[in-house]
Amino acid sequence: MLYEIAEHRLRLTFRDSYQNDSLLPSFAPFLVDDEEDNAPLISIMVDDSLKSVSRNERRLIRDVDTGNGVIKVLRLETPSGKPNGYQFVICDITGFQCALLIANEDFRQCHCALRGDKVRRNFALNSLVMLCFAFATASLDTVLVHASLVRHEGKGYAFTAKSGTGKSTQVSNWLRFIPDCDLMNDDNPVIRIKDDRVFVYGSPWSGKTPCYRNVKAPLGAMALIHRDNSNYLERLKPIKAFVTLLPACSTMKWDERVYRANGDTVSKVLERIPVYALHCLPDRESALVASEGMKKGM
Repeated sequence: MLYEIAEHRLRLTFRDSYQNDSLLPSFAPFLVDDEEDNAPLISIMVDDSLKSVSRNERRLIRDVDTGNGVIKVLRLETPSGKPNGYQFVICDITGFQCALLIANEDFRQCHCALRGDKVRRNFALNSLVMLCFAFATASLDTVLVHASLVRHEGKGYAFTAKSGTGKSTQVSNWLRFIPDCDLMNDDNPVIRIKDDRVFVYGSPWSGKTPCYRNVKAPLGAMALIHRDNSNYLERLKPIKAFVTLLPACSTMKWDERVYRANGDTVSKVLERIPVYALHCLPDRESALVASEGMKKGM
């Protein structure tokens, strides 16, 4: 199966279709015709017979708590100590190991094994495809960002915040109170610089809101949401905007190539797009204040 996400192509192949045919329903809008001359950027082979790399060729870097489980990150190395890719073990919230992922150095050639029932297999495959996509596209001016994304009058406006702060509420108020709005993604849209312009895309990853749309728009502005006692918009200076946006991106601080590429992309975005702090209440006025200011580029 061949998918196109943010105009990057990804091929997913199952060695055995058993238990796998109906996985990843959120990816259906991103399917494209799979022809032999369509060379994908990323290739992922699902092979449940895949075995872990031997202990003397790997070392544990860290355990990453995702909120939905834990990802064990292991660095693969040749006998001489040269970096040779990654091994990830994906565990669900109960600690059950539901996937093994082995990726080459740039995450563009990957193999994985799935375990468990359909729910666990779907969770694991969805997670590992997201990881491969985020890291494989890092060098191509592309970032996967934790944000809610609304489109208004043809442009995308992204809101980021700590979980529970109100990014989805802000977008809901735009949809309710501001004409000509639609939801593009509610958790993990993609930002990409292409032809010297910044675009935002829907993705197969949208958190608890089932908004899996293969859509694209120029990015108009971004805002970090702060709960406050009044509604006002504050344009951030470049350094503050950088330290606000980079932590919202899916990245690997321990991998210099990926982390530096993500930082470079964020810097390029900030050269072209305003970033704000939106101090707000969860009300109609906050959406009006945000939309007016962000559209004007104040």
